[in-house]
Amino acid sequence: MLQVAVVGSGPSGVYAAQGLVQQERVPGVRVDVLDRLPCPYGLVRYGVAPDHEKIKSLQGTLRTVLEHERVRFLGGVRVGPDGLPAARLRELYHAVVYCVGAATDRHLGVPGEELPGSWSATDFVSWYSAHPDVVSDGFMADGFLAGAREAVVVGVGNVAVDVTRILARGAAELSPTDMPQAALAALSDSRVREIQMVGRRGPSQARFTTKELRELGGLPDTEVVVDPAELALDPAYADPSGLPAAQRRNVEVLRGWAERGPTAGSRRIRLRFFLRPVELLPDGRGRVGAVRFERTLPDGLGGVTGTGRYEDIGAQLVLRSVGYRGVPLEGLPFDAGHGTVPHLAGRVLRDGSVAPGEYVAGWIKRGPTGVIGTNRPCAKETVTSLLADAPALVRREVPPDPLAALRAEGLRPVEWAGWQAIERAEAALGASLGRSVVKLPDWQSLMTAAEAPGAP
Repeated sequence: MLQVAVVGSGPSGVYAAQGLVQQERVPGVRVDVLDRLPCPYGLVRYGVAPDHEKIKSLQGTLRTVLEHERVRFLGGVRVGPDGLPAARLRELYHAVVYCVGAATDRHLGVPGEELPGSWSATDFVSWYSAHPDVVSDGFMADGFLAGAREAVVVGVGNVAVDVTRILARGAAELSPTDMPQAALAALSDSRVREIQMVGRRGPSQARFTTKELRELGGLPDTEVVVDPAELALDPAYADPSGLPAAQRRNVEVLRGWAERGPTAGSRRIRLRFFLRPVELLPDGRGRVGAVRFERTLPDGLGGVTGTGRYEDIGAQLVLRSVGYRGVPLEGLPFDAGHGTVPHLAGRVLRDGSVAPGEYVAGWIKRGPTGVIGTNRPCAKETVTSLLADAPALVRREVPPDPLAALRAEGLRPVEWAGWQAIERAEAALGASLGRSVVKLPDWQSLMTAAEAPGAP
């Protein structure tokens, strides 16, 4: 019987598990899905904005896989430093599939980036999504929003649109979500009224989807402002017919807003283009007070070039959303240039040679590209490689029950019943607050719930 460990319970990990147990080529495959967190679903739980209920409903699909009779969820298991060494994990299973994502943010690389009030958008998303590391690392509500009246979001991808939209949402719109209570209270009390989302290139090169973009125009009591002169700097703006469909639709939406002119609203979102951040400027208290941008222009090669003209935009809150990057996992090879694990069709490569029994899928395999659905064919390729290798892999003896071996190592995995106990606790918390489900925001409350009576 082939026993496989999948490290990571986000979409790529769950799709890998699904591919393994639903195929017929190698019958009886058993899969343990390990996660550092006591909760499954990865970025579907901790990255999708709380007001995107349709996307969050994907948890139901992932849940079906994790409840399969030959799939076992084991949360609270750290692989690597301060946890189970990758080499030991490899001894316990015939194969290990690493689906650990891209765990850190890219930096702007400009002076002042580390000023108080400047944050990665990922930190902000993790805070309003109740990621337990945020509370543990001290990212509290007042650190984000205290004293902020103007916000700058650097980046024009979907994450940038998400954080812009959440900043502009009111309490009535956010209360029905599963947002943690502290984040809801802080956002309800927020004094931010001016939000500028800024990209260094033009509207035809923005990475947000049209659906996400249009949502900004539907926010209650919020004015969306676009400068037609700034849009016109893009050569494709005058005639977007030659653009791919997604980019063409984006340009058409932006043109509609530019031609519509000002609307009423107590909050204002400004979409800015062809501005490159060059420095974050401090205020008199040593916090960020403004962002200095250099005006850019298209260089004719798909990029931009600086003009030497600058503009300072006031901001007491700066959220940097310029991409993700994978980090090395102890015991695995790593391509620092690409932020990925070297592989051949999902098979891990060590010094150019295939490492038997080691595989990757998701962002750590291909880099932080694509949407949630992109993980399905990515995982399928890896599973296909693993199954082709299965006849050789099963010859190696492994423990009959890896969970017993994990416990012998001193680990106390949160099994599915423990996760169900967390779900009940979050439902009870929501009911006590007059809301629906409300996420538990910290490690202690999650683990206490998982170990409550009725949980293992």
